[in-house]
Amino acid sequence: MQRTQSRMPGWLARANPTTVFLITLVLVLAAFFAPGVVGGLLMLLLAAGVATLLVATWSVQTPPTRAIRLVVLTLLVTAGLAKLL
Repeated sequence: MQRTQSRMPGWLARANPTTVFLITLVLVLAAFFAPGVVGGLLMLLLAAGVATLLVATWSVQTPPTRAIRLVVLTLLVTAGLAKLL
C-alpha cells in the first residue's frame, strides 16, 4: 500500500481536472438515482475513492480541509449504507 500512496500524488498532479470532475459527477448522479443496492454500492465506491484521496493527501492539507473531507466521507458512507438498507 505504501508504494501506491507514493505514486498517487504524481498521478493526481497529471490528471486532467475536468475529466476527473466529470467522472466523479457521473458517479455521484448514478449513485443518487440508482435504486437500492446498486446505488448504495456506487456510493460506497465513491467513499472509498474519497478515503484513498484523503489518505494520500493528508500530510499536505490544512486542518479545515481535513475536517471538510472527513465530513464528506462520513456523509457518503452514511448515505451508501442507508441505500443498502
